[in-house]
Amino acid sequence: MADSVYKIIELVGTSKESWEDAARKAVETAARSLKDLRIAEVVKLDMQIDDGKVVAYRARVNVSFKYLHKE
Repeated sequence: MADSVYKIIELVGTSKESWEDAARKAVETAARSLKDLRIAEVVKLDMQIDDGKVVAYRARVNVSFKYLHKE
């Protein structure tokens, strides 16, 4: 079996419902254009506040996928 290399990218998902929903949306959106996603790591959570109320949740997610090098 050949050695593998993985690329890691950072995504930010947003949701009006929850951090979990924000993270899920980030991964599912990335999966539409990236192949072979392997791991998603939530690295930061924050909220958008308007007039003292939470209006959106944001999840910063690092996603790794297999890097395919063509020779």
